Amino acid sequence: MSGAPQDESCHDVTTPDPSVVRHAAWHGIAWLAVANLIGVWLAVLLLFPQAGNLIAPLSYGRWMPVHLDLQLYGWISLPLIGWLLRAYRADHGQLAQWSKVAIFFWSLALTVGSISWLSGHSSGKLFLDWTGYARVFFPATILFLWVIVLLALLRDRFFNPQLSRKELYSKLGGALLLFVVPFALYFASNPDVYPPINPSTGGPTGSSQLESVLIIVLILFLLPYGITRLKTARPKWHRTCWIVFALECLLCLALGRHNASQHNPVQYISLGTVLVWAPLLPLYYRAFTWPMNARLWLRATYVWWWMLLVTGWLVFLPGVLDRFKFTDGLVGHSLMAMAGFVTTLLILILVVLLEREGDIFRSMWAFWAWQLGTFLYVVIMFYAGWIEGVDPAFTIVPGPLRDAIYWLRLLLGIAMTAASFQWLWRSTLSLRARHETTAQVVHLHEDSVAEVVS
Repeated sequence: MSGAPQDESCHDVTTPDPSVVRHAAWHGIAWLAVANLIGVWLAVLLLFPQAGNLIAPLSYGRWMPVHLDLQLYGWISLPLIGWLLRAYRADHGQLAQWSKVAIFFWSLALTVGSISWLSGHSSGKLFLDWTGYARVFFPATILFLWVIVLLALLRDRFFNPQLSRKELYSKLGGALLLFVVPFALYFASNPDVYPPINPSTGGPTGSSQLESVLIIVLILFLLPYGITRLKTARPKWHRTCWIVFALECLLCLALGRHNASQHNPVQYISLGTVLVWAPLLPLYYRAFTWPMNARLWLRATYVWWWMLLVTGWLVFLPGVLDRFKFTDGLVGHSLMAMAGFVTTLLILILVVLLEREGDIFRSMWAFWAWQLGTFLYVVIMFYAGWIEGVDPAFTIVPGPLRDAIYWLRLLLGIAMTAASFQWLWRSTLSLRARHETTAQVVHLHEDSVAEVVS
């Protein structure tokens, strides 16, 4: 897919090369489909463990990190890479071709990592399974991407008169933060490195959860700037949201970083302050213009955001977390975050970035298969987790109710996988059509030049 002829726009520094975002979208959707297919296989193994003997030694434990990491570093990361390249104008001029090379190397790094995990090599840390040569190759790929972003910034610094001082400093600050990422990833993948924990549950503290939410809020604040424009009459809530964000950051700093129990009122009360973002995020996004074909995904993003914040706080409360910890209930909440909120948000970003080609996500049956499939999946996992909290053997020992839940889980997974393959198919057709159109344009241009010369 990365061997398409160069668009004429790729040499024009004033206009973006749309093929960069197309490639980021295609690679991301492809990893989503692959990861979902692996998820279906894992669901089959939960019902029929003996099926694993067919492909031994590729056991459930080896497939799980592949499934999780391909979702995070494949599907979730690549649309954001497309956004990053557009925001820094790395999809302009000759850097556009290098941006597509970086996308290819990113997928290559994921392939190398998958081979490593399937071979039984893992750090044992969730989403930080990188070890051995994969632990070096993937951060090196991130560093390569960072170099392209930095070159784009330096090019605009000297050759783009429209670059304001405010935008320059903002992008420079972002580039400096991004520079830390590959080194932080390498360091955090070390099995000997651990963050502060909640001694009551073995999980995160309320303050660390608040910190994580604020990082997500900051990302959500910045995302529109890379894909759309502020309205001329900016609503008053836009500035208010930034003020509230600053106040919550001060609260987070006051709480500090140390081991703490969720039974401490300070922990769950402070975490409850995240609920203010349920109404504030939609108000903040009203300050931006959104295309018509993105409205459906924008509304769906709001719904998942509201559910995620409310249930996230409720699950952390004393008595609830004690029953939900290490159960399928937390699996359900993770799915609400990743498959519900994050996936819907990423598709919103891609629809805006791809403009008219964002119609690859217009399939209504795929939309509802994903949205309803995810919602029902979360509901049954919450239900299973609540039972599992008082009966730990519930999900281990086969039984009618347990098997019914796992069968429904499998069917919902198949529906969601079908939706992802529908998006991949439509994305592939769109990319191929653009490839053929570009080839025809190049051919006509060459014929015109030949006629002039002759």
